[in-house]
Amino acid sequence: MATTWEYATVPLIIHATKAILDQWGADGWELVQVIQGPDAGLVAYLKRPKGA
Repeated sequence: MATTWEYATVPLIIHATKAILDQWGADGWELVQVIQGPDAGLVAYLKRPKGA
């Protein structure tokens, strides 16, 4: 059976990027991509298996 994923988008505060990503990682989220957001900030896209 294929894995079902849940996704999250998280705005990144430039001076706390590592702390933000470490916290989400500790909660089981995997970083997929970081892109420039619409307001010139960074946005992280994360995923984890559903039910994790």
